[in-house]
Amino acid sequence: METKSFNEIINSDQPVLIDFFAEWCGPCKAMKPVLENLKSKLGEQIRIIKIDVDKNPDIATQLEIRSVPTLMIFQNGEKIWRKTGTSSVAEMESVISELTFN
Repeated sequence: METKSFNEIINSDQPVLIDFFAEWCGPCKAMKPVLENLKSKLGEQIRIIKIDVDKNPDIATQLEIRSVPTLMIFQNGEKIWRKTGTSSVAEMESVISELTFN
């Protein structure tokens, strides 16, 4: 993914949750069903994108991704939340609700 297309993705009124992951990462694999469940619950309220840090080292470097999984939420081009490590569906729902709908 090029930086230009990444910037186009995050410059949206719709919140964008990005899961920075690596294929070799066990905890990253554990996040897949969490994110699928989250998407099924929230639908169009949020866009969820996965970015492989090994295939996109420029973006990972630019955003200072030091370990995976790292989750970030962007809205209107601004990073509004960041967490390294896994999360539950309930935690993610709560975070998204607090950040984007108040």
